[in-house]
Amino acid sequence: MKKTFRNIFRNKYFRWIFRIILAIFIFLFSFYFSIYIGLWGPIPTKKQLAEIKQSEASEVYAKDGELMGKYYLFDRQSIVYEDLPKHLIDGLVATEDVRFFEHNGIDGQSLFRVFFKTIVLQKASAGGGSTITLQLAKNLYGRNDRSNVGIVVTKIRESIIARRMETLYTKEEILTLYFNTVPFSDNTFGIESAAMKFFNKHTAELSIVEAATLIGTLKASNYYNPRVHPERSLKRRNVVLTQMEKYKYLHPTIAEVAKKDSMRLNYQYYSHNQGIATYFREHLRKEVVQILDTLKKKNGGHYNLYQDGIKIYTTIDYEMQQYAEKAMLQHMAALQKDFEKSYGNKAPWLVNQKLIEVEMEKTTIYKSLKKQNYSKKDIVDSLNVSTNRQFFNYNETIDLQASVIDSIKHYLKFLNMGMLTVEPATGAIKTWIGGVDFSSFQFDHVSQSKRQVGSTFKPIVYAAALENGMKYCTYFPIQEVTYEGDYTPSNSSNPENEDPFLNYSLKYALSNSVNTIAVKVLMETGIGNVITQAQKMGITTELPEVTSLALGTAELSILEFAKAYSTFTNKGIPSNPYFITKIEDRNGNMLAEFKTKKHTKEAYSEETRHYMLDMLKATVNEGTASRIRNTYGLKNDIAGKTGTTQNNKDGWFVGITPKLTTITWVGHDNYAIGFKNTLLGQGANSALPIFATFYQLLNKDAAFDIFTNAKFEPVPKDIREKFNCEPTKKDGFIKRLFSSSEKKKAAKKEKKGGFFSIFKKKN
Repeated sequence: MKKTFRNIFRNKYFRWIFRIILAIFIFLFSFYFSIYIGLWGPIPTKKQLAEIKQSEASEVYAKDGELMGKYYLFDRQSIVYEDLPKHLIDGLVATEDVRFFEHNGIDGQSLFRVFFKTIVLQKASAGGGSTITLQLAKNLYGRNDRSNVGIVVTKIRESIIARRMETLYTKEEILTLYFNTVPFSDNTFGIESAAMKFFNKHTAELSIVEAATLIGTLKASNYYNPRVHPERSLKRRNVVLTQMEKYKYLHPTIAEVAKKDSMRLNYQYYSHNQGIATYFREHLRKEVVQILDTLKKKNGGHYNLYQDGIKIYTTIDYEMQQYAEKAMLQHMAALQKDFEKSYGNKAPWLVNQKLIEVEMEKTTIYKSLKKQNYSKKDIVDSLNVSTNRQFFNYNETIDLQASVIDSIKHYLKFLNMGMLTVEPATGAIKTWIGGVDFSSFQFDHVSQSKRQVGSTFKPIVYAAALENGMKYCTYFPIQEVTYEGDYTPSNSSNPENEDPFLNYSLKYALSNSVNTIAVKVLMETGIGNVITQAQKMGITTELPEVTSLALGTAELSILEFAKAYSTFTNKGIPSNPYFITKIEDRNGNMLAEFKTKKHTKEAYSEETRHYMLDMLKATVNEGTASRIRNTYGLKNDIAGKTGTTQNNKDGWFVGITPKLTTITWVGHDNYAIGFKNTLLGQGANSALPIFATFYQLLNKDAAFDIFTNAKFEPVPKDIREKFNCEPTKKDGFIKRLFSSSEKKKAAKKEKKGGFFSIFKKKN
């Protein structure tokens, strides 16, 4: 035997074969060892693997804990093992790694099967030899090198990592890590994010069918995307159910019923430009980034909004925000049609070449081409080239062959809006809408815009008058007066039809938004006193010391205006609107907590407050906002004020209910374009319907009874008795005899008043 072996070994061919095999073995061992020690790239140590920290999306929550949106590089939310339903785990194991609980990270049986069937028998259906642990290693550390050698190196690295992980983590911990890191469709990472995105529910709430659908996408997340390819996803889901049945995880009867279930998604957009409260979430993002810059981790580093899984809790009411957005879209879609129809073929966005050219020169592409020294003609020619483009339109997205110029004309026609709902007693912001569509118009009309407020400023003037001694039953003549600077404010009605001997009470004048009387009240009170009153009510913007201030020529933001109007239902104290309640880290540890900074000083007396509410109730019951009652049929306790600015550029409505204050503005971003006529552009038509529709929706939802059924507090008897003023009265015979109805009176300019250019003001 020894002689035979010696003879074989002496055979030169055998020696060559032996040397080749030995060389291959040494090469493979050296190759493996070189990977193991990190010559092909570092391999995480056991210590590093034990401290795995994945980038997590930061989450934005509404008042009652509903997820509103996320900030992320990768859309990922982490959960614990107890949140994983058994049928989800069963579906994964049955489909991806049936011997998961038996192997140590590498499944030798599967590898042998793949080798034999794929290489020896040349069968394409051999399946893969990758285990859940190997897939986890891939999910955590990726595959950058796609070359033949790179793939081999990567596979070996993953096997080393997998074996190390199996020694560090239990099977339950590996499953948890896997489900928290595995990529799903639509750039979504982790089962919790996928469950929320595709079914709008937490992982623990997933049904067998929903779990199987998501497990099915793991084979090829884009190919089996249930949103984009529902039929493919359905077939793949049924494969998962079949596997679960095959390996006894699912009873055949249950599996059969599940396979017949149709595909029902409840897809939620958590992208920055889509979903609920997009304008609010962008404003919130900026605020939170600044806050996080002031906070430090235990290691001294700063928190990262896009990676650290921050949890941000806000005051926004999720359902209320949805109703506000629904009301806005419903009204603005209809108003936009009327707006375009009013201009017809002579619309400025179609025929005003100078206007179009100005907008064109604002575009990034125009500025870029100009920097490259292209002539204006060449740039214009370039911008007139048509390509396939998507255009925003209400309730749909339009695909067209169009140029940049066409795009400018399209978006130049759109009206825009802003809306804010605040709880005066706390300052908590309940709804926030910064515009009609964040993807198309990213300018936020709640926080960034300041517009003339029109007649909605008048209540501040009247409050100042009452605070400075004017009696509630004071009367003013309606006739026009010319003030210094040849400024003659007029009313929307024809001056020739106005009775020069007719006098209006303060209540009638404000509820019907009479311009001539508003200015008279301002002048008798004093412009300085009115400005002081505005400041007491929370207005911080510097106000113009001009006669036209009474008619709202001051430019204010919606946020600032909300402060002032909150005084009417908050005991005369201005609220400080706020929207963040607390910020936590990924583990639920408190990082920051926020409470509104409450004012303690009343802006005016309780008597003045009751007078003002009485006037503002009359505005809704019988004045300029009466369509709330006779068109929209709202029976709630409501006070309010409409407003329209010069040349119908801005329409406003402020809706006041006992527990909520809502500010709504509608207009065009470009001051060169306004409403064609007052009938269309007045606040009662352009802005009020959003509030009215919003409240119609709230009234139908019993969850909001606390707001919709609320009543204004009773007026004390001694104040209520002073409400009994006749709305109008005429001058007596003697006064009429000696008065001239054709000659306008000249009024003295107040010392602190200023010059204002000539114009006719409409409401």
